[in-house]
Amino acid sequence: MKLTLIGAGPGDPDLITLKALKALQKAKVVLYDSLAHPSLLDHCPAECVKILVGKRYGKTSCGQDDINQLIVEYAQQYGEVVRLKGGDSFIFGRGYEELIYAQQHGISHEIIPGISSSYAAPALAGIPLTSRGLSESFWVITGTTKDHALSRDIAVAAQSTATVVILMGMHKLNEIIDIYANAGKVDEPIAIIQNGSLEHQNVVTGKISNIEPLVKISGISSPAVIVIGKVAALPDLSFEEIQKMIKNAEPSND
Repeated sequence: MKLTLIGAGPGDPDLITLKALKALQKAKVVLYDSLAHPSLLDHCPAECVKILVGKRYGKTSCGQDDINQLIVEYAQQYGEVVRLKGGDSFIFGRGYEELIYAQQHGISHEIIPGISSSYAAPALAGIPLTSRGLSESFWVITGTTKDHALSRDIAVAAQSTATVVILMGMHKLNEIIDIYANAGKVDEPIAIIQNGSLEHQNVVTGKISNIEPLVKISGISSPAVIVIGKVAALPDLSFEEIQKMIKNAEPSND
């Protein structure tokens, strides 16, 4: 028996890996998430069993315990099961939980990583997470923990100069804004990207001080990727402004 964990990528079906496509082409059963592009299922054999088990905020199709049990049941019935998850299975995808549960039931596994929206969505919006002179590191943080609270890591990250990427954080945006404001960073650039990589991608940029009204005007909602840091301002700047920004950010040699 075998479980194949596939990362479907950030949304655009062309961004799935070749190895993942080959696995779908011979799949007997696919348990797929809402964030996996539906056209990916077209690569499966006609006789493949396809089951939607995905979850979105406030709309739970299937609890995690139920998904775990389905993996075991279908693996036992068909000998193998494919789990197709948005982004990458090991980045806030609960892929490891499913893998461990399958192992406990004597099911082997194969992991096929996917492109995570945490870096793909910003890149496709023209935002590099690192850039010489502006950002030398980045954090990727969940906006909502298992207890539905805001991650305490955000307050720590807000004290750093790193780019901060927050997933599943739109319902906590006001709390995130308060954390950065209390850290004295009301002028920190911020970008919010909805439907990253898709044709209807929507991006709004601003500062901590004004992003909330801009979000209301833009109509952006969850799920979206939040990017905070100097690099979030780059899409709105001219070449000359970017060069000046980098020069001002670089330490003096004096």
